[in-house]
Amino acid sequence: MHNAARWTVALAVGLRQSEALGLRWADVNLDAGTLSVRRGLHRVKGRGVVFEEPKSERSRRTLALPGQLVEALRVQRAAQLTERMAAGPLWDDGDLVFAQPNGRPVDPKADYQAWKDLLTEAGVREARLHDARHTAATLLLTQGVPARVAMQILGHSQISLTLGTYSHVMPELAEEAATRVGRALWGPLATTLAPSTPLRGPR
Repeated sequence: MHNAARWTVALAVGLRQSEALGLRWADVNLDAGTLSVRRGLHRVKGRGVVFEEPKSERSRRTLALPGQLVEALRVQRAAQLTERMAAGPLWDDGDLVFAQPNGRPVDPKADYQAWKDLLTEAGVREARLHDARHTAATLLLTQGVPARVAMQILGHSQISLTLGTYSHVMPELAEEAATRVGRALWGPLATTLAPSTPLRGPR
């Protein structure tokens, strides 16, 4: 699949569409396993597709990458090198991680259509492209990543935005927290009370 790592990036670290399409190889350090968000690609009326710097400092960030994502990006770079050789003098070198077969930027509309085609091929229900970012955020929180760290990974301006947007996972996080506290105080066999268990005081 062309630009297969595009979707791995979306699901693993929750990059916005604009951030992923604006990503350059100069922003990626595969040896260190990091990725820096420094700009985004947007379609602007009257100007076409343009690159713009992030609107907030929080959106500028450097992320540590899972080892599997680093490998996916190595595969992406090798595949792109093959495309570059095939394109020859027609290759438009913008140093983009995710580009058309001729090296030019991917139009956001085409990117969204590729996402829809991927869902259809995988037999998955229809979902917005932004839902991939929601999936990444939910995975971060349910895997015990502190909300402030998740906020930094996602590039949110305030922690209230992170907690408010993903409040649907809070009950699960609260239950997990209760389980961990129980294990810390009473040992590995400790369990939390079921919600329906009545609490009785002294008689």
